[in-house]
Amino acid sequence: MSEESESARHAMPGRLLRLLSLLQSRRAWAGAELAERLGVSDRTVRRDIDRLRALDYAVESTTGTAGGYRLASGRSLPPLPLDDEEALAVALGLITVAGGGVAGAEESSVRALAKLERVLPARLRPRLAALGGVAVAVPARGAPRVDPMVLGVLAACCRDREVLAFDYRGRAGAGSARRVEPHHLVTVQGRWYLIAYDPGREGWRSFRADRIADPLPAHRRFEPRELPASGPADYLTRSFAAAAYRHTARLLVALGADAVRSRLFVHVPGEIEPLGPDACAVRLSAESAELVTQYIAVLAALGAAVELLDASGEVRSGLRELKGRLPG
Repeated sequence: MSEESESARHAMPGRLLRLLSLLQSRRAWAGAELAERLGVSDRTVRRDIDRLRALDYAVESTTGTAGGYRLASGRSLPPLPLDDEEALAVALGLITVAGGGVAGAEESSVRALAKLERVLPARLRPRLAALGGVAVAVPARGAPRVDPMVLGVLAACCRDREVLAFDYRGRAGAGSARRVEPHHLVTVQGRWYLIAYDPGREGWRSFRADRIADPLPAHRRFEPRELPASGPADYLTRSFAAAAYRHTARLLVALGADAVRSRLFVHVPGEIEPLGPDACAVRLSAESAELVTQYIAVLAALGAAVELLDASGEVRSGLRELKGRLPG
């Protein structure tokens, strides 16, 4: 064996990991791109792809002018290479997911953390042990439980830009069949929402994930549209503020709009209307009177004068109860 081929053989394990990392980073790669990134020939890339397949990684060949490769879902779970930062990020995610409203996530995350700790290099185990020992997620009270398999389908269709079909139950309990272009998943206070464009209704919509049933990819790609907001979280906040929920309240706060936004310590889904440098109006809306009452209490905790301009009867009753429980 020549010195050059011996060097290439010793470099192969590291090269396979780099190849796998590239395949995981985006949907498809041209063979020539992979060869350039790895500094090898097209023939070596083809051989390395065959080696990954032998290790049970489902690498598919793609058609096109130059041809290429994509990493698809396999029949079993092969080894997943992670760098130090990725491994700790996964561990932190497993710890915090227990509070995210995903059914069975607490027990599953503990099992996954135990498996992760067994395979981590020695240098990372103390940091993982520190995370597991001091980090605790507080579950969102009253948050509906979401099937993790449903979330998985939604996330995959968002990633792959694939049209999604599902049955949806609205706030009033009425069901409807939907076919949408999924954009993003957002979680707020333990609730999961899918943001998507609905061609049938010619507009953007947000869907509660716990109300989605039987989600299925339609096996049809779409070109993503521009979201009418600075980001998914901003869009969801705006849709909350504009929604006509059963329970509402409008308040006058003796603080500027920017000061209110910067001093809020939890997410409050409301429309904040500037009224000058030292005042703003806040419109709150939610499905439960208790939730609107909690939002008002959060605003009152900012330390500025808060005046109730309008509210539904149940919200007013909740505020009277809250006031009666406070000392003095």
